[in-house]
Amino acid sequence: MSDTRARIYRHIESNPGVHFRELTRALDLATGQVQYHLGRLDRITSESINGRTHYYTASFDPWERHAIAFLRRETARDVLVTLVEREAARPGEVADHLDIARSTLEHHLSGLVEHDIVEKRRDGGRVMLALCRRDQTVELLATVDPTAPDRLSDRFTRLLDRLFESG
Repeated sequence: MSDTRARIYRHIESNPGVHFRELTRALDLATGQVQYHLGRLDRITSESINGRTHYYTASFDPWERHAIAFLRRETARDVLVTLVEREAARPGEVADHLDIARSTLEHHLSGLVEHDIVEKRRDGGRVMLALCRRDQTVELLATVDPTAPDRLSDRFTRLLDRLFESG
């Protein structure tokens, strides 16, 4: 294995779910160079989620890959942490707790529900949110942190939502 390929593999191994742009930035490599080496790394799996391609070592199952991708997004991560802390909550409670627009919450919930990370259930006529795999989600929370660009993107979205809600 070439040195560059080994660097790419080690970075993905230590940063599961890293997306392509972050990979090129972190390793200071050209996009074509990273594409070339990724195409030759057979122990790497990719997953396209919410318009971004994320990379993982082969040790992660599909549910873990999806969960990790969402944990790399600050707002989705905040939703999951809130549900870890509360076991179950109404969507309005989560949105209020995180100080986000209900539409922002629903945007993130659509992917989280679609990939069986969060479930929406009815409890006496009310919609409740809960984690599908609480213990596994808690374990993954310890392995993944959103990158600075991801945090900035989510914060910008939150700011816009607040502006549109108040105006």
